[in-house]
Amino acid sequence: MSDNPIGIFDSGIGGLTVANAISSLLPNEKIIYFGDTAHLPYGDKSAKAIRDYSKEIIKFLLSHHCKLIVIACNSASASVGNAYLKWVPKDMPVVNVIDPIVEYLSREKYTRIGLIGTKRTIHSRIFPKNLNKITSSKIIQSLATPLLAPMIEEGFYNNNISKAVINSYLSNSRLIGIQSLVLACTHYPLIENQIRELLGQKIEIVNSAYVVARKVETVLKLSSSERHERRSPEHQFFVSDFTSGFEQAANRFFGKKVKLQEHNLWKR
Repeated sequence: MSDNPIGIFDSGIGGLTVANAISSLLPNEKIIYFGDTAHLPYGDKSAKAIRDYSKEIIKFLLSHHCKLIVIACNSASASVGNAYLKWVPKDMPVVNVIDPIVEYLSREKYTRIGLIGTKRTIHSRIFPKNLNKITSSKIIQSLATPLLAPMIEEGFYNNNISKAVINSYLSNSRLIGIQSLVLACTHYPLIENQIRELLGQKIEIVNSAYVVARKVETVLKLSSSERHERRSPEHQFFVSDFTSGFEQAANRFFGKKVKLQEHNLWKR
């Protein structure tokens, strides 16, 4: 199993920031990524539809003999829940992008935590609800930031436009007094530096992609399934609908050139 790839999927290409973090932390591991670009965004889909899409994608990743599955999408993570247990072999590790963040927040010293994400993620209250199951000593101050993801996808970051939009959100009264800020969207690592520049050094920024990557590292070590062969693996990147725009954006999100392959799981 150690030589088998890690399977990662998202509703689009935002999850490539998680893939990038995993690749950086675990450079020996091969990644197979699937972006369901035919159905993005998942944020406006029903929970049942998202579960149905996720089931087919997980079956696809299992057909490529993946040893671990990462649900690199907040909407899918919330909608799938534990339903994946019916879809994967017994003891097959599955990591989402919610539980590792909640675990991290429960351990960190800060008590007033800011959290920014899409409308669906924020309105679901999945993070504060799950954190309250572990500890009642933390307060999460959530803010929906719906302009950030499309702005980043269109390449508007690290410029005056993005600075103005980010500053407008970070100035919101909901974030007053926070000691740390969770970037609860897979797009947001691309604007982490701008956020840090605006917030200063006193507020910790929690990059969800790297928290998830560390969780993946832990799971692989516990199952003794890390890949030890020291050579650059050949990653594979699939999308359910291809455009050149997706490929250009994918390069930005993964941080290096990628070659997307179209594979529509729903085309009969």
